[in-house]
Amino acid sequence: MNAVMPNFSDVLEPNVEVKTFPDGDSYVRVLEPARFKWEKTTIYTRLWPEQNSRIFELILLARTLAEIGARIEEAVIPYLPYSRQDKRFLEGEALSIDILLTVLKESGIKRITTFDCHFIKSGGGEYERGGVRIKNISLSTALVERAKKEFSENLITISPDQGAAYMAEKAMKKMRGEYVEGKEAYRKIEKMDEVPEVKGRDVLIIDDMISTGGTMVRALESVKKAGARKVGVATVHAFFLKDSLQKIESMAEYIITTNTIKNKYAKINFMEALG
Repeated sequence: MNAVMPNFSDVLEPNVEVKTFPDGDSYVRVLEPARFKWEKTTIYTRLWPEQNSRIFELILLARTLAEIGARIEEAVIPYLPYSRQDKRFLEGEALSIDILLTVLKESGIKRITTFDCHFIKSGGGEYERGGVRIKNISLSTALVERAKKEFSENLITISPDQGAAYMAEKAMKKMRGEYVEGKEAYRKIEKMDEVPEVKGRDVLIIDDMISTGGTMVRALESVKKAGARKVGVATVHAFFLKDSLQKIESMAEYIITTNTIKNKYAKINFMEALG
């Protein structure tokens, strides 16, 4: 059985009702609850935007399913919020991702499937954190395979920072292509304009997410300055906050994203990677 939240309606038919009362309280109702009793159940939900409310709604749903008698197998969460808060830099900081995973575990969710999780730097695989088993699926190869149709045969990929270096390397190695060489297949932004490999060539800059766009904009400026012929942008999680999309559109000849977060450039459906 699938328990599908309304925010998944673009890919699956919802069977959970969610609304917000005038005072801000959340309301969650499982439709046809008798169908879930004793059944293995997968929850499908997006936790962005309004992640704090969406997380609480997920907790309400998981606890309600447990009370009904459903056996929760996993939760499919395309983008896992708080994944960038996986380290403590200052004394007294909350280790947010661990707290979130602990709360989800206590709610009955012991397994999550997600995509290009920010604190997992090696692409696909299974990991455990906070008592929750995390299946991480990388969509980097799917992005590059689709993007290659829009570029010449001399396309190379570049990762703008170390965190997403695995994406450029993984995608292009699998496709027997090239990527900008370095210790981890990336070059720091401030040195990217010194990379000779991009001159006169097509370049695809790939990152796991674009938030306010600062990193991607600097990367675009650098490869264009270095003489790239045609430049594209690929990302899994496309937030496009503030005016980042307008800036990227003014510089990139091609943009491709997935639908982990709904946006107009989503050409890769993450559901196809679930099998």
